[in-house]
Amino acid sequence: MNEHRARDEICRVGRSLFERGYVHATAGNISVRLDDGFLITPTDACLGFLDPARLARLDGSLRQTHGDRASKTMALHARIYGAASAFDAGTRCVIHTHSTHCVALTLRETGGELLPALTPYFVMKVGRVPVIRYHRPGAPEAAAQVAEAIERYGAAGTPIRAVMLERLGPNVWHDTPAAAMAVLEELEETARLWALARAGGDPPKPLGEAEINELRRSFGARW
Repeated sequence: MNEHRARDEICRVGRSLFERGYVHATAGNISVRLDDGFLITPTDACLGFLDPARLARLDGSLRQTHGDRASKTMALHARIYGAASAFDAGTRCVIHTHSTHCVALTLRETGGELLPALTPYFVMKVGRVPVIRYHRPGAPEAAAQVAEAIERYGAAGTPIRAVMLERLGPNVWHDTPAAAMAVLEELEETARLWALARAGGDPPKPLGEAEINELRRSFGARW
């Protein structure tokens, strides 16, 4: 994807996420890794009203060269690209949102992962989502823990496409903005299903090991 197309895709995906309630106000950010640097949405920008020409452009050393001031989360995105690319060299886009149902799940005590293997498409399209304990927005400690989780899961043979920052929101990544958005949509929808099912009483039953193994064999599920 060339830079012109990447700028347009960031704005298209941002507008889609905003119009459908996956982001609100000035929360969230989107970046794309180019061959010679990065694009990222500006700090305090509303994803629903982005201007392609005003996106922040950074070089490979994270020095800003053009556009409005880059989001402070660029350091986290850079750590994600560095760690995830070891397991998927095509990693080109990171999206961060404050998606309602994902965040709501972390307002109570969670385990090491956000959700169990609740639906086949969650297992196939998202996979495991480790929870990163709360740090202030932009904290370097959070970025280090995200990179460590990506490396740990990848080394264990279960590379991940998402992490959940406690009380803040998910970070997801893929090879294009559209593909990363699809991961985010599946993650937020599964969090919503989990919350709805739990409201009825007993927690929902996850898929069993046999079902998960079948998804691995048939679709190469990342679980």
